[in-house]
Amino acid sequence: MSAVVETRPITDRMRRIFARQRAAFLADMNPSYAVRRERLDRLLAMTERHTDALIGAIGEDFGHRSRQETLLADVLTVIAAIKHARRHLKRWMKPRRAPTALPYLPAHNRILCQPLGVIGIVSSWNYPYQLAVGPAVGALAAGNRVMIKPSELTPRLAALLAQVVAETFGEDELAVVTGDASVGQAFVELPFDHLLFTGSTHVGRLVAQAAAKNLTPVTLELGGKSPVIVDASADVRAIAPRVAYAKLLNAGQTCIAPDYALVPAAKIEAFAEAIRRAAERLYPEPLANPDYTSIVSERHYQRLRGLVEDARAKGGRVLEIGARSAAAAGRKFPPTLVLDAAAEMRVMQEEIFGPILPVVGYTTLDDALRFVNAGDRPLALYWFGDDRANRERVLRETIAGGVTVNDCLLHFAQEDLPFGGVGASGMGAYHGEHGFRTFSKEKPVTFQSRLNGMALIYPPYGRTFDRVAALLKRLL
Repeated sequence: MSAVVETRPITDRMRRIFARQRAAFLADMNPSYAVRRERLDRLLAMTERHTDALIGAIGEDFGHRSRQETLLADVLTVIAAIKHARRHLKRWMKPRRAPTALPYLPAHNRILCQPLGVIGIVSSWNYPYQLAVGPAVGALAAGNRVMIKPSELTPRLAALLAQVVAETFGEDELAVVTGDASVGQAFVELPFDHLLFTGSTHVGRLVAQAAAKNLTPVTLELGGKSPVIVDASADVRAIAPRVAYAKLLNAGQTCIAPDYALVPAAKIEAFAEAIRRAAERLYPEPLANPDYTSIVSERHYQRLRGLVEDARAKGGRVLEIGARSAAAAGRKFPPTLVLDAAAEMRVMQEEIFGPILPVVGYTTLDDALRFVNAGDRPLALYWFGDDRANRERVLRETIAGGVTVNDCLLHFAQEDLPFGGVGASGMGAYHGEHGFRTFSKEKPVTFQSRLNGMALIYPPYGRTFDRVAALLKRLL
C-alpha cells in the first residue's frame, strides 16, 4: 500500500503534464519551421551547457565510466542528431509530390507531414542521455510535444535531465517524469499518439501490450544476439581491434554490441589470440583502467558471473583478459572469451549485455547462415572479410535490424540511415528523416480539378459506364 501512496503524486503529475501537452498541441497543431527550429536550438544549447554535469551524473550512476566514452556515445551523438535535423528540417517539412495515375488526371497528389501530438519516450540505462534525448530530436522536429521517462537504474542522470529540461522548456513542450518501474508502467498506459521504448525484448512485449489498449503505435528498440560473422577471407589480426572495441565499449552494455562471433573452425585459436591482444592494447589492466566502464549494478554484475560459470560448467573454455587486478575492480567485469561455446549454454541463449564474447566455430558459410537464421532476428549483424560473393550472400540471406560490413556499430551513427530492429529485436525505426517520419502522420491528399471526368462513372449505370470501365481496364 505504501508504494501506491508514494507513487500516486508522481502519476497524478504525469497525467497533468500529458493533459497540458495535449491541450497545447490542439492549440497549435502544426508548429512553424521557426518554432521547431527554436526548440531544437534550445535542446542543443541545453546539451552543450550541461555536458560536464551530464558526464558526471552518468559516471556516478555506473560507479565508473570514462568521461571520453560518455562524451562520445551519449553527448556527441545527440549533438550530431540535432545539427543534422536543423540542416534538413525545411526539406523534411515540405509537402512531397506523389504520382497521379493517368485515369485520374488532371487531379494531383501530395503527401503532407503532420505532427502526431504527444509522444512518449521510455529510455534505457546503458546510454541514458542519448537514448532519452536522441528520439526527442525527431519528435520535436516533427512538431510534437514530448514526455520522457528515463530508466530508474540511472537515477542521478534522470534527476539532472528532469532539472535541465524544466529549466529549458515549458512543461507543455518537453517534460521528464522520473520514478521506478511502477511509474514506468503508468507512463506507457497513457494514450500517447506514439510511444518509443528502448530496452529488453521481455519488457518491450509488455510495453506493446499496454500501448495496444489505447491503439497507440509503438517503436520498439530492443536487442538480442547480434552476431559477428568472420569470413574465411578475413585477416583476424586486422579485424580484431574493431571487434574488441565494439564489444568492450561501455563494457559491452550496448544493444548493438557483438553478442557472439562465428569464426571458421580453423581460425578460432588465431582469432582468440588476436582479440586478447587487441583488448590488452585497448584496455591495459582493464579492472584498474580508467577508460574501462563498470557494470551498472550488482545484479547485472552477478548475472554476468553466472553466465560465465554456466559456460565453464558446460565445457566452455573461458579466457579472462586482464583479471589480475581484481582487487581494484569494483563492478568492473574482465573482458572474457568463451571458446567452444555450445547451444545449451546460457551465454548462447540470453542477450549478454556485458564484456563476454562467445566464439562458435563453423565449417562452411551455409553452416554460419543456418546458425544465424535459427535464432531470433538480431538488432545488428557484422560481417568481416574480402570475399564479395560471400558478403552479398550474407546480406541477402540474413535479416537483421542493421548491418555494418568490415566494422561494428557504425550504421547506428549514420543519421541518414534508419535505425531499428526486426522481429524480436524491435519494430519501427528512427534517426534523421526516418525519425521525423516516425513521429509524423504522412497524410495523403488528392487535389481534384474543377474540370474532370469522374461524372462518367456516376450512376445511373449504362452504356457510358461500360465504355469507361473498358477504357480504365486498359489504362490501369
